[in-house]
Amino acid sequence: MVSETGLGVDGIVRCGWSTKDPLYVRYHDTEWGVPIHNDRTMFEFLLLEGAQAGLDWFTVLRKRENYRKVFDGFDPRKVASYDEKKVEEVLNNDGIIRNRKKIESAVRNARAFLKIQEEFGSFDSYIWGFVGGKSIRNRWTDIRQIPAKSKESNEMSHDLIKRGFTFVGSTICYDHMQATGMVNDHLTTCFRYGQV
Repeated sequence: MVSETGLGVDGIVRCGWSTKDPLYVRYHDTEWGVPIHNDRTMFEFLLLEGAQAGLDWFTVLRKRENYRKVFDGFDPRKVASYDEKKVEEVLNNDGIIRNRKKIESAVRNARAFLKIQEEFGSFDSYIWGFVGGKSIRNRWTDIRQIPAKSKESNEMSHDLIKRGFTFVGSTICYDHMQATGMVNDHLTTCFRYGQV
């Protein structure tokens, strides 16, 4: 666990937001901000961040393993093939956030995701284009400095919506950029800042 100041009981300084639970600490220490160039993992984060809309990321993080099972290991081809019967089946699973619009969005987004893969060769090639192919390295010293969105996330959101995606507003896109390492928003005092 970590205190609200970001100093863990292990003496390690982390970003202050990662103080809720050992699961949150582990996510912060091993995943958040690490550059991802794997299409399936990119799809996973898009699906989970869409599910998060209006909720706390920790709520989604606790249900992540259930999402992995329910959504066929985040295989976009399988999710794109879901019909109404499968959507009902997913909707009845209490291990995930049971919101019809978010579940239908996951299916619609999977279909749009596959079209991007066809056009660009990979989703990775497309999405990293919004940051010129490399991580944006911010230098925040206080959590209050971290924005909810950016010029890049605005552009990403606009283009994803144009391509048929839903639940991809600029804030969700910025969350996606943070989670997948397109932007390094670890505080400069955090031990992970220099590592990712």
